[in-house]
Amino acid sequence: MNFVISKEEMLEGMHKMNSFGTRLTGSKGHSDFINYIKNEITEMGLPIFSDPFYFRRWEEKRSSIEIIDGDEKIKIPVSSAYPYSGETDADGITEELVYVDSVKDIPEIKGKIAVFDIANINFLPSEIAFDKRTSYPEDVVLEKKYEGPVITSFVQCFYGLVSKLAKAKAVILVWRGLHDNMIEGQYLSFIADYQNVPMLWVNETNGKKLVEAAKGHKKVKFVLEAEIEENAFTESFYCILKGINPKETVIVNTHTDGTNCVEENGPIALLQLIKSLKDKELERTHIFVFTTGHFRLPHFEDIRTGAFQSASRWLAMHRDLWDGKDGHFRCVANLTLEHLGCKEWRDVDGEYKYTGRPEVELVYTGNDFMDKLYIDTVKERKNVRTMTLRGHNALHFGEGQNFFTMRIPEISLVPAPYYLCAVSDKHEMEKFDIDLMTEQTETFARLIEKIEKISSDDIGRSDFYSLIKANSVSGGRDFSLAGLIGLISDKIKK
Repeated sequence: MNFVISKEEMLEGMHKMNSFGTRLTGSKGHSDFINYIKNEITEMGLPIFSDPFYFRRWEEKRSSIEIIDGDEKIKIPVSSAYPYSGETDADGITEELVYVDSVKDIPEIKGKIAVFDIANINFLPSEIAFDKRTSYPEDVVLEKKYEGPVITSFVQCFYGLVSKLAKAKAVILVWRGLHDNMIEGQYLSFIADYQNVPMLWVNETNGKKLVEAAKGHKKVKFVLEAEIEENAFTESFYCILKGINPKETVIVNTHTDGTNCVEENGPIALLQLIKSLKDKELERTHIFVFTTGHFRLPHFEDIRTGAFQSASRWLAMHRDLWDGKDGHFRCVANLTLEHLGCKEWRDVDGEYKYTGRPEVELVYTGNDFMDKLYIDTVKERKNVRTMTLRGHNALHFGEGQNFFTMRIPEISLVPAPYYLCAVSDKHEMEKFDIDLMTEQTETFARLIEKIEKISSDDIGRSDFYSLIKANSVSGGRDFSLAGLIGLISDKIKK
């Protein structure tokens, strides 16, 4: 098909996206970015189909913490606000701190400000979350213990509920075991619904000062002002490139809301794919989907198509484009692009820095056929560290998940760097590689070309989730039920 992916145009698109600022769901920056993408598609001569939504939007406007020590006020820097937690008025809340060292301390937080330690989840084998299919090169491995700010905040997202039930006035969450620079600006956790109790994150260094203050029964002034918009507008949208086959579609998707230059730059890559494909004679109809709500999942998940991701809502609304029933189109393959061009940054000897390598490309492949297709294609690249995965233990990161649960064969790119959800003035551009993004986009262009020539019977259907037993992603032994029982037993003994 002779696809042409322009690195220069993508880099220009990246700078344009960054100019809109942080693109949290329904924010002005998000709306401006959506309009930019839609205008780019319209200028290609393609119609756009839009799905409008209205929801209750929450966005931090100002936050601060001050320890009150007699006449002295000691400012404690805030790392970030917990999204959709709660809010105070401009004067904030001035109340005694209570450090929750164990469950027995929880009743003491009533009417006060609770301090919780949120320890890095670094004891779970990576095989709890991941089941490896293939890696390329063969020596690519993940950490033995799955860890980092995203998974830590997801697993420990219950403190808002606990604090609300215990009637705390506010909550301070202290990151533990993660580099102070790593957790700066993290927009986490975004999987919880509105908490109705204001919560702020602080790093480990500053957290120690707060714990000491709590043990000394000192008070703090806690401020978390937020903008509340009761009927905020946002939209998902899609465009269609018609093919000769009247029955089959290929769906290429991503989401538009995000925090920085890699989360989410998928729309910039999709623009290049659309531009390269729009004048080609296609066998199948190709649908390019741009969903909203990835950073407001409790509102946009749709149980009718498996929930979990914002694509679930789009799939529930547009069954005629994919489910193959009652004369509907049948989607024979899904390609999902997220988080392109990620450099690997890690805590190396106490310094959070670039390791000199690309972040491992986590790629979910729906079945063995799609896995081989992806690996054969990625071998054509120069710069590659990739590992393919199967949905495992009902876990599957990224917007390809609902296609997998609907048994649509997928290839879903979803690298997971530690800075994925970080909000910063520079948009994390120092951690971004345009050459890598270009290669990744070219890979998906080649996949589109190859899939066009493959029958739906050969593509097949997606597998089901694997359970408990997993092929090792860390270079050690494969994981099994016996291994899980042993792990639990060891934890109980300790």
